[in-house]
Amino acid sequence: MLSINQKKYLNSLKQKKYRNQYSSFIVEGEKMVNELVASDFEIESIYGIEDLISYPSIIEISEKELASLSLLKTPNKYLAVAKQKKVHNIVPNGLTIVLDNIQDPGNLGTIIRIADWFGISSIVCSPTCVDLYNPKVVQATMGSLFRVDVVYSDLKLFLTENKDSNIYGALLGGDNVYQTTIQKDDAILIMGNESKGISAELIPFINHKIAIPQFGGAESLNVAIATAILCSEYRRGI
Repeated sequence: MLSINQKKYLNSLKQKKYRNQYSSFIVEGEKMVNELVASDFEIESIYGIEDLISYPSIIEISEKELASLSLLKTPNKYLAVAKQKKVHNIVPNGLTIVLDNIQDPGNLGTIIRIADWFGISSIVCSPTCVDLYNPKVVQATMGSLFRVDVVYSDLKLFLTENKDSNIYGALLGGDNVYQTTIQKDDAILIMGNESKGISAELIPFINHKIAIPQFGGAESLNVAIATAILCSEYRRGI
C-alpha cells in the first residue's frame, strides 16, 4: 500500500514543474517498463500489481492504486519512475533531426519513434518544444525514448556551430525530395512547427530546401508523417 507522500510524489510528476524539480519522470505499461529496465536510464522505483518484470525490487500495489496514478485510459500492470537523462551535447553523425517549436506531445513522441526506426540516434529540440518527459510524449515513443538522444538547445547556436554541415529544411517551394539525395554523412534535417513551419531566423542556415510534392487535395501533412517520409528518403539514398 502506498503512503500519502508516495502518492503525492507520483502524482506531482504529471506536471513539468515537479518533473524538473526532481529530475524524474513516469513510465507506464509492461512493454515500456521492460524497455526502461533494458536501457541505461537510472531507475528510481517500479510499482506493479504483479512481480513479473526482471528487476530486483518491485513495489506491489493494488489495481485501484495503479488506476488512481495512471494517465492511461486503461491502466497497465506497471508504473515506473526513472531519472531524466542529461544529454549535454550532440555532434552530428549521419543524420541529426532538428525540431523547431513542436507543440503536440504525440508528434514529438512519434518523431522519436520514427528516428529509432530509421536508426537515427540524435534529435535537437528548440527550448520551445513540448517537454520530452511529458507523459504523453513518453507513451507515444513506445520505448524509443530510451534509444534516441534528445537535447534541448538554442537552435541558432547549434546551427552556427554546425554551419558546414549539409542542412536540409522542409519548406514549401523546396526541391522535390524524390529528386534529391540527402547526404548520408554530417546531415541535419530541420522540421518546423505544426502550423507555422520553420522559424524565419533559421531559414538562412538552410543550404538545401526540400519539400514533399503534393499529388492530391489535402491541405497539409502532419509533421511526424512528413518526418517519416524524409527519413525514409535519407535511408533510401544511402
